[in-house]
Amino acid sequence: MKRKVILIVGVLSVFLLSGCFGKKSENLLEKFKKQVSKNESYYLSGDLEIVNHEDIYSYVVEVAYKKDNQFRVELKNKTNDHEQIILKNSEGVFVLTPSLNKSFKFQSDWPYNSSQSYLLQTLVTDIENDENRKVEENEEGIIVTTKTNYSNNKSLVSQKIYIDKDANVTKVEVLDKDGTSKIKMSFADIDYDTKFDENYFDLNSNMQASKTDKLEQTEKSINDIVYPMFLPTNTRLSGENKVAKTDGERVILTFTGEKPFTFVQENVGITDSYETITTFGEPQMLLDTIGIVEDKTVSWISEGVEYYLTSEVMSKEELLEVASSIATVPIEK
Repeated sequence: MKRKVILIVGVLSVFLLSGCFGKKSENLLEKFKKQVSKNESYYLSGDLEIVNHEDIYSYVVEVAYKKDNQFRVELKNKTNDHEQIILKNSEGVFVLTPSLNKSFKFQSDWPYNSSQSYLLQTLVTDIENDENRKVEENEEGIIVTTKTNYSNNKSLVSQKIYIDKDANVTKVEVLDKDGTSKIKMSFADIDYDTKFDENYFDLNSNMQASKTDKLEQTEKSINDIVYPMFLPTNTRLSGENKVAKTDGERVILTFTGEKPFTFVQENVGITDSYETITTFGEPQMLLDTIGIVEDKTVSWISEGVEYYLTSEVMSKEELLEVASSIATVPIEK
């Protein structure tokens, strides 16, 4: 009888402890959500890694947020120091490239139309939208596993959000269907008491403050033609033409078959005066830069070359799959 009493007490203790830990985890999660939603501003910094096939692209990230949906995200490529800024204010969404004296304006719902590993608001949205989220405890705090919403990349299906005992997010890992980490954001600092200057989220102020003394030097010829390493089934390279421009060259690659598309690469023209270009696409992290994704076109600028990938029959996801596979190794026609 004594043994039975001890066994029952032991079982009850396990249930009570489990319930206590579960409640503690949920309280910490609620504290994190409340902390993000109640604060009128924040500043954070950290490191972002994006895995693309065999390549890893690394960025230093700085994020600023102020109430009324004002965002400023600065991304600096660790390899070449190439800097871009995503800016959202009352005038719209912009991607600034100071080294090229250009900005692109988007008619977009960014950042709320997709998961973003470096923005606290979208992390909270993903948590709240997943009724089947999983919360685990570890020595540092909790790990929250949720579904993700990467509308242009269906291979990214889940994420692990690491939250410490002070209810601060420390790391986010975005995973594919095989559980492989494809995006990792490590947070170095989060400040909920930051005050920003009146013009901190202003477009012109940001361009002037970020403008470099020396604009990016671009070549006048295409020395290294790049080719996609991934092609849709029964699709092949059928034509390659190089055309002279007044300020450089243009290379046109034509692909025919079941999924025909055209891939254009040309030298970037830099003007002395600052230029804003309106687009109807969405900003998207692509290879080593921020690209523009539209219904039938994906475009981006890298190392002084502008790339356009377009097709009348391919989906945005298919175009992005081709775009993310480019390399300087020629392929067979």
